[in-house]
Amino acid sequence: MPHSEQSAPPVTPAAAVLDGVLARMRDLDAALPPRDGIAVFNRVCLAVRREAERRVGTGLFATPGAAGTLDVRLAERYLTAVDADARGHRPPACWRPLSQFRRHPGVRPVQFALAGMNAHVGHDLALAVVDACRSRGCEPADMEDEFDRVGDLLVTLEERIREELTPGPDLLRIADPLTHLLGSWSLERARDAAWSAARALWALRRLPDLARESADRLDAAVGFAGRMLLTPL
Repeated sequence: MPHSEQSAPPVTPAAAVLDGVLARMRDLDAALPPRDGIAVFNRVCLAVRREAERRVGTGLFATPGAAGTLDVRLAERYLTAVDADARGHRPPACWRPLSQFRRHPGVRPVQFALAGMNAHVGHDLALAVVDACRSRGCEPADMEDEFDRVGDLLVTLEERIREELTPGPDLLRIADPLTHLLGSWSLERARDAAWSAARALWALRRLPDLARESADRLDAAVGFAGRMLLTPL
């Protein structure tokens, strides 16, 4: 019998989609200057999502066949905003401050990263839930467990941001405004608000004008918070 190489394990659709997301993030990481504000957020986000990729099928997501639907929808909203900015189009209001201040010398890396988290969670997560519900034909309540698992991923992302990018204590004592800014944003509050917004937007889905207005107001409010986080110091 001729020798044959052992076949590779099949690639699940979920893993293939996650691979595509990671590939786009790697392309961004290679193309952007390290100090660029979007590059700062992308670099931390990429590191955490690599870890998430290693967990697919081992507990991060409940069903490998549908794994990452919410996570991928969330990542795609971020990448769509970055692509719009690269083409000279206006990104959503929540991402606009990061786009405008991404090269400002008075903004520290941790501010860029938290502003990205603010847009990622405060706006994109709510709309990603609605996107996922539409694609699956389910209610937000059916996605609550997955929302919590994606929330765990976001906790890891925030922890890495604060561990890797927060200045040392001496600098924090000198730069008291930075200390104030770092304490003004809460992932837990942002997640709770995103879940409430997702449920409200889903309830309004048969009233498209009102749903669009609510989504626009959410976008603007999150953008305003992002602008505050990017106050030059």
